[in-house]
Amino acid sequence: MTLREHVAAAQAKKVAVGHFNASSLDGIWAIADAALALKLPVIVGVSEGERDYVGVREVAAIVKTIREERGQDIFLNADHTYSFDRVKEAIDAGFDMVIFDGAQLTLDENIKITKQCVEYARKVSESSTQNGGKRDILVEGELGFIGTSSKLLDAIPEGAAVGEANLTKPEDAVRYAKETGIDLIAPAVGNIHGMVRGGDPALNIERVAAISKATNMPLVLHGASGNTADDIENSIKSGVAIVHVNTELRVAYRGGLIKSLSENQDEVAPYKFLKPAKMAMQKVVEEKLRIFNML
Repeated sequence: MTLREHVAAAQAKKVAVGHFNASSLDGIWAIADAALALKLPVIVGVSEGERDYVGVREVAAIVKTIREERGQDIFLNADHTYSFDRVKEAIDAGFDMVIFDGAQLTLDENIKITKQCVEYARKVSESSTQNGGKRDILVEGELGFIGTSSKLLDAIPEGAAVGEANLTKPEDAVRYAKETGIDLIAPAVGNIHGMVRGGDPALNIERVAAISKATNMPLVLHGASGNTADDIENSIKSGVAIVHVNTELRVAYRGGLIKSLSENQDEVAPYKFLKPAKMAMQKVVEEKLRIFNML
C-alpha cells in the first residue's frame, strides 16, 4: 500500500498512522523495529535540522533500503520545512511526503508558498508515474502556530495557539485547503511542540472535529509528546489520521544513553553502549503505536 492508501485506511478505521522523528540511525531502526513488531505502517520524520545532520539523500536511501529489504510499509517525511527550496530538495531526494510549515506567515503568504510546493510535488509524481517510478508524494500544510522546539519546556511557547481565540479557524482551514490543493492539514488545536514540565494543555477536541468536518480531509496532530492517551484517542476519533511524536523519543534516548554509560563506564564500543538508548526509543514508539491504533 502507498502512504496515501494507509492514511485513507486509517481515517476510515478511526485510527492513525504514527509519525516519529529521528536524527540518527539508532532512531530510524527504533522506529522501524517497533512498527515491524506490531505489523503497522509507520512514518519516519526528519526536520530540516535532523536531515541536515543525517543527510537528505542519505536518510532517503536508508529508509528506502529498509522498505525494500523487509517489505515493510515504512515511509519518509520532510518534517517542518520552511521554504520551497528545502521542500524541493526533499522531493528530489526521494521523500514520500513533505510538510511546508508556513504557520508563522500570513494566511495569504502561507497559501502562496504551499501551493507552489503542491504544484511541484504533483509535477514530480506525474512524471515518475509516466516513467515507471510510481511516486505519489503527499504534501501537508500547517495552519496555526504551535511553537518550534521539540524539547522540555518550562512554559507554553509565546504565541502558541492554545487559547480559544488563537486556534485554527475552520473557515481558514477550508480556504487554505481549497486554494493550495494540499493532501493533509495540520491545525493548531491546543497542541504544542515540545513537552511542558507539569503537563501539556488539553487538546480542543471540538475544534478538531469542526475542522475535520469543514475540510473533509485527513488531519495531522503535531506535538503529541506530553498529551494524554485519552486526548490523542479522542482527536483520532474526531478526524486525525497521522500523529507526530518527537520530544518523548529524545527524552527516552537521552535517558537510556545516560543510564547505559553510567552502568558501563569502561565500554568504548558505540554499538554496545548505544543499544540501550535505541531500545528505550523503540519502547516509546511501540507504546504510542498501540495508542494510535487502539490496541
